[in-house]
Amino acid sequence: MLQPFHSGQAGPFGRRQKYARGSKLPVTVVTGFLGAGKTTLVKQFLQTPEGRGTAVVVNEFGATSIDDALIRASADETVLIGNGCLCCNVRSDLQVALRRLVSERERGQVPYFGRVVIETSGLADPSPILHTFATDRALGGEFHVGALIAVVDAVNGSSTLAQFPEARRQVMLADRLLVTKSDLAEARVVQELLGELRRFNPHARIDMITHGRTDPSCFLEEHAHVGAGEFAADAVHGDDIGSFVLTESAPLDWLVFARVMETLTALRGADLLRVKGLLEVEGCEGPVVVQFVQHLAHAPVELSAWPGGQTGSRLVFVTRNLGEAEVRALFKAVRDLTR
Repeated sequence: MLQPFHSGQAGPFGRRQKYARGSKLPVTVVTGFLGAGKTTLVKQFLQTPEGRGTAVVVNEFGATSIDDALIRASADETVLIGNGCLCCNVRSDLQVALRRLVSERERGQVPYFGRVVIETSGLADPSPILHTFATDRALGGEFHVGALIAVVDAVNGSSTLAQFPEARRQVMLADRLLVTKSDLAEARVVQELLGELRRFNPHARIDMITHGRTDPSCFLEEHAHVGAGEFAADAVHGDDIGSFVLTESAPLDWLVFARVMETLTALRGADLLRVKGLLEVEGCEGPVVVQFVQHLAHAPVELSAWPGGQTGSRLVFVTRNLGEAEVRALFKAVRDLTR
């Protein structure tokens, strides 16, 4: 991480890319508590032109089962369903399923697909999926997690968040929040839920869904870059989990940033639930996308242009028992030592 590969045709992080995923297959993870409406939204996306050529993996954890309208065959089979989309029901290992899909696509045994949607169990913590892509080099070379979407039921969302830590974790780690059944809930209830969601995750975009209809762009990786929306200063959650955003208008010294993150991952990696951001780095023309999941760091990627033209570093932290003041103090200490 301290010595990125150099390229004579680009900056210190190699060839600049239009999107953070580069040539990798984009993955959208759709999570949300039981009954939130994940399957309805995924199925509707598959029926749109944007959803063509999408492989859908329904990921079940443990003995939890999903009554999924998308599944039209027995477990662990891959089948072709309407609109040229693939769907497989995975009860064993996510890594095996994804590798098999890629291998069968290369051999022509399944139709071409250029995007993957992973629908998690309603009781799932999405962290293991992020961890899987971060730890498996083969998957990391083929796939890029572009967006983590959490679906929240407007009618029962507040009580669900209050009762179940899994639901809170899903919301906290999301890039985008889709609130379903808002047409069935009282306006007061919806507004209270929106306030709770902004408290749990102030940096995620919130979209209201009525009658199970959503804009297909919600599932597209290009619309999930960090910095696309407005950031709040910080947020405090239950379960000893908090989030905050560090911003910097002046270009960053990459060595300082790398040393800070090495120290954090070494000493508090288990408490770095997710770190994601766009950095303005000295010597780079475009923004550098960085992402960390606990002890693991994704390879940094330099983009060719700033999304929306907004420059400046913006780094979102979702942590456990680790506050903004401690991280800022570490940045200051490392800067002072490198001068």
